[in-house]
Amino acid sequence: LAVKDPTAVERANLLNMAKLSIKGLIESALSFGRTLDSDYPPLQQFFVVMEHCLKHGLKVRKSFLSYNKTIWGPLELVEKLYPEAEEIAASVRDLPGLKTPLGRARAWLRLALMQKKMADYLRCLIIQRDLLSEFYEYHALMMEEEGAVIVGLLVGLNVIDANLCVKGEDLDSQVGVIDFSMYLKSDDDIGGKERNVQIAAILDQKNYVEELNRQLNSTVSSLHARVDSLEKSNTKLIEELAIAKNNIIKLQEENHQLRSENTLILMKTQHHLEVTKVDVEAELQTYKHSRQGLDEMYNEARRQLREESQLRQDMENELVVQVSMKHEIELAMKLLEKDIHEKQDTLIGLRQQLDEVKAINMEMYQKLQVSEDAMKEKNEIIDLLEDKTNQINATMKQLEQRLQQAEKAQLEAENEDEKLKQEYVNKSESLQKEFSQKEKQLLQLETDLKIEKEWRQTLEDDLQKEKETVSHLQIETQEIINLKKEFIKLQEKNRQLKRICQDQEAALQELASKLSESKLKIEDIKEANKALQGQVWLKDKEATHCKLCEKEFSLSKRKHHCRNCGEIFCNACSDNELPLPSSPKPVRVCDSCHAILIQRCSSNVP
Repeated sequence: LAVKDPTAVERANLLNMAKLSIKGLIESALSFGRTLDSDYPPLQQFFVVMEHCLKHGLKVRKSFLSYNKTIWGPLELVEKLYPEAEEIAASVRDLPGLKTPLGRARAWLRLALMQKKMADYLRCLIIQRDLLSEFYEYHALMMEEEGAVIVGLLVGLNVIDANLCVKGEDLDSQVGVIDFSMYLKSDDDIGGKERNVQIAAILDQKNYVEELNRQLNSTVSSLHARVDSLEKSNTKLIEELAIAKNNIIKLQEENHQLRSENTLILMKTQHHLEVTKVDVEAELQTYKHSRQGLDEMYNEARRQLREESQLRQDMENELVVQVSMKHEIELAMKLLEKDIHEKQDTLIGLRQQLDEVKAINMEMYQKLQVSEDAMKEKNEIIDLLEDKTNQINATMKQLEQRLQQAEKAQLEAENEDEKLKQEYVNKSESLQKEFSQKEKQLLQLETDLKIEKEWRQTLEDDLQKEKETVSHLQIETQEIINLKKEFIKLQEKNRQLKRICQDQEAALQELASKLSESKLKIEDIKEANKALQGQVWLKDKEATHCKLCEKEFSLSKRKHHCRNCGEIFCNACSDNELPLPSSPKPVRVCDSCHAILIQRCSSNVP
C-alpha cells in the first residue's frame, strides 16, 4: 500500500478545521446578533485554529541561549509589504502587558480581525513566497495551496463585528487547545438548513454593499484629489492673470507717456514751421516789391528750412535714444534683481548642504556609540564564556580523577579474587557467593564508568560549541575594529568637508555683503530719482521763513529742503534723524512725508 505524506495529511486536517471554525463562527455570530467580545467561545476557538495553521511547518530559529519557534516573525513582515498594517504593528509593540513574541502575534490577529483586514494582510504575505521561505519549510501550510484557500475563507469574516479588549488580557500564557466538541453535529443543526440559506443570502448582500462602499470611497478620494489639483491650477492661473494685467497697465501708461511726448514734439515742430512760413510769406511780399535780393532771400529761406528740418530730426533721434536708454536701465535693474535672487538661492542651497553634512556627522557619531556599546557587551560575553570553559576544565579533571580511582578499585578487586581462589579452594560455596557479589559490584562500576564517559563526551561537545562561539565573537570584534577604522576615515573626510564648508560660507558672506551694498545703492538711486521727478525747489529769495515755526532763517537757523514734498524747514524744527546703511552719519527726515532733507545755504550766508 502507498503511504500518504504525513505533512499533506496535516495540511488537509488543518484546512478542514479552519473551514469548520470559520463557518461555525459566522453562523453563531449572526444568530448571536451583537458585536462579539473576547469571551465568546467560537471566537476563541477560531484564534486557536489560526495559531495552529500559522505554526505548521515553521522553522526553528536559533538564538544565542535557546531555540525560538514563533509566528511573530512572519506577521511582523506584513507591515513592510502592506503599509496600512504599520499602525497594528506599532500598537502591538506598545502594549505594556505583552512579554513574549507569541503574545504579540495573538494580539496582532485580534486587531486584524477588528479591522476586518486579516484576509488582505495574509494574502500579501502568501504572495511573497521567497520571503516566507525564511520562516517556513517548503511543505508548510502557508507555502502550499491550502494557505490560499484559508485566506479566501477569511474574507467571509468581514461580516462579523468584533470588539476585543487586548490591553488587559493575558495573551502570553494562554494554552492553544482545539475543542472538537463544538463542531459535532446535532439535531438542531440538521433542522436549521433553511435558516443557513437565509443567513448566506444576507451575508452575500452585506459583502456586496461593503465592496460597493469601498469602490465609492476610492472614487470619492480620487475626485477630491482632482478637485484639489484643479483649485491649485485655478489659483495659479488667477495669479498669472493678475500679473499679466498689471504688466499691461504699466505698458499702457508708458505708451501714453511716449505718445504725449511725441505730440509735444509735433506741436513744437508745427509751430516752428508756421513761423517759418510767415517769414517766407513776408519775404515773398518784400520780393514782390523789390526783386533785387531775390536769390539771396530765397537761399536764406531754404537754408533756414533745412536747419529746422535738421533740428526736428535731431529731436526725434534724441527721443529714440532716451527711450532706448530707459529700456536699458529697466533691463539692468531686472538683471540685478535676478542676480540677487540667484545668489540668495545658492546661499540657501549651501546652507542645506551644510545641514545635511551635520546630520551625517550626527548619524556617524550615533553609529560609533552603538558599535562601542555592542563591543562592550561582546567583551562581557567573552569573559563569561572563558569562566564557563574554566569550570568545564575543572569538572573534566575531577572526572578523570574519579576514573583513575575506579580503575584502581577494579585492580584491587581482581587481586583479591585471585588470592581467595588460592587460599580457599575447599570453601567453594562461600567463594561462589562472594564472587557473584564482586561481579555485581564490577558491573555497577562498569556502568558508572560508561555513564562518566558519556558525560565526558557531552562536556567535550559543549566545550567545542563554546570554542566556536568564542571564534565567532572574535570575528565580530575584528569587524568592529574595521568599523572603527572606517569611522576614523569618515571623521577625516568630515573635517575636510567642514573646512570646505567654512570657506564657502566666508565666500558667501562676502558675496552677501557686496550684494547688500549694491542693493542699497540701487535703492538710494531709486529714491533720488523718485524725489527729483516733478519737484521744483523754491528760490532762496522767496524762502525766508520756516514752514513750521514761521521764524526767519539766519546763521543759527539754517535751511533744510525736503526732496519729496518741496517744503523748507529750519534745523530746529527738523530734528527727526534716521540712520542709513549707505551713509556713516544719520540723516534728517521731513516731519510731514518722512523723506530725506537736504541742507541749503541761506540767502545771507556765503
